[in-house]
Amino acid sequence: MKNGLSIISVLVLVAAIIGGFFGYRYYKKNFSGNVANEGYILIPHKANLESIVDSISPYIKDKENFVAVAKDKNLDKFFNAGRYRIQSGMSNADLVNMIKAGNQTENTFRIGDFYTVYQMLGRVSRKTELDSLKFASDLDKIAAQKGYRNAEDLKKYFFSDTYNFFWTVTPQEFFKKFEDEYSEFWNAERVEKEKQSGLSRDQIYALASIVFKESGGKQDEQKTIAGLYLNRYRKGMKLQSDPTVIYTVLQANSFTEPPLKRVLYKHLTIPSPYNTYANPGIPPGPICIVDKNSVDAVLNAEKHDYIYMAANPDKFGYHRFTASDAEHAVNAKAYQNWLNSKDIK
Repeated sequence: MKNGLSIISVLVLVAAIIGGFFGYRYYKKNFSGNVANEGYILIPHKANLESIVDSISPYIKDKENFVAVAKDKNLDKFFNAGRYRIQSGMSNADLVNMIKAGNQTENTFRIGDFYTVYQMLGRVSRKTELDSLKFASDLDKIAAQKGYRNAEDLKKYFFSDTYNFFWTVTPQEFFKKFEDEYSEFWNAERVEKEKQSGLSRDQIYALASIVFKESGGKQDEQKTIAGLYLNRYRKGMKLQSDPTVIYTVLQANSFTEPPLKRVLYKHLTIPSPYNTYANPGIPPGPICIVDKNSVDAVLNAEKHDYIYMAANPDKFGYHRFTASDAEHAVNAKAYQNWLNSKDIK
């Protein structure tokens, strides 16, 4: 009897040792940490298991075990494209489950005061799966569906700000986010101010873009600048805004040249409906993507009698305002002298 118990005890012990060995191997393969370096991987829709493994290999310690778990969990058949964050402590099971579930990490996009929608898309598309040509082509189609000529006519829907999107965002999803934000921005209060302004929405955006460029995006003077241009417009004066001339020159060069550092007399007569030195009235559309503050500055423009402004050489980025021809001539001369002293041409 004792011999029988001894044999059983030995067998149980052996089974426990064997079970423990294989259990440890199973645990290590699936659940122990396998991340050597933290970072991000990109998995496109056309990926396969081999390309997924190639992407993740630089970040893990044991490639062989990862491949084994990936195959066990059918990652070769079931995965979601995306941008995934590889974090310290993650196991092979964590990594595979994350990719299968599509738990990707959003990317941050900064939408700046780009002169054109296409310039914006060129930057934005660097953080998406699609290239800029595909993005632009799809936005052109969206514009056509709305009765516009092309994506450039969608400029007013975009606001300069920081946004989060997934790497796999489609042009349709991308635009929908901005369209929803545009609709939310134009609430009943702003629509009422729009009516009271006597301006069309396109005119409001065109003025807002001038305000944005003149102010350098700083809010301090935006309402003052907006009031000045509204004064000129309502008096029947040409707006004579330098940023519109800069835009005109860029447009003439298909936006392939850097912006002018200094507007000269020879630039003032370049033919374009956006050149407010050559044409009366408000340009047909915005000269850049604007922020919400500049639109609100037009809707809530400061009431004053200013009709002239010149850059203030004593306070970089700001202006001197006046309603006097003589005073403006002095201010303009001071700024020209400052440009000359800095050899800005």
